[in-house]
Amino acid sequence: MKTIREAAEEFGVTTRAIRYYEELGMLKPERTASNTRMFSNAEIAKLKLIDRGKKYGFTLEEIKEMVLLFDVDRSGKKQLERTIEYGKKQIEEMERRIEELEKTKQEMESLLGEFNEKLSKLKGMGK
Repeated sequence: MKTIREAAEEFGVTTRAIRYYEELGMLKPERTASNTRMFSNAEIAKLKLIDRGKKYGFTLEEIKEMVLLFDVDRSGKKQLERTIEYGKKQIEEMERRIEELEKTKQEMESLLGEFNEKLSKLKGMGK
């Protein structure tokens, strides 16, 4: 069992972020008699999924769905199917962004080439 502070430190997030995930229904920590949140291994695993989902650009709604699917289907099959579906969609989006960046890079390289040529001509005129 870990406290909210320990969980936050482990994942490099704020305690406020963890409380927000709890508000969204993604986490359900146990409470001590003094109302301290305590996170079991299962809740830490959910927090790890949330952290990983954010890292890979999934929306909080997508992450929530994937996290909560395990509570519905303990075999993990539905969760894996949905994760694969969202993962493929995310890869398609990454590929689209990579293409855009490659195009922008080529345009910038072309412009820099033109600017260097122009600068060389201007330097030649100044001599």
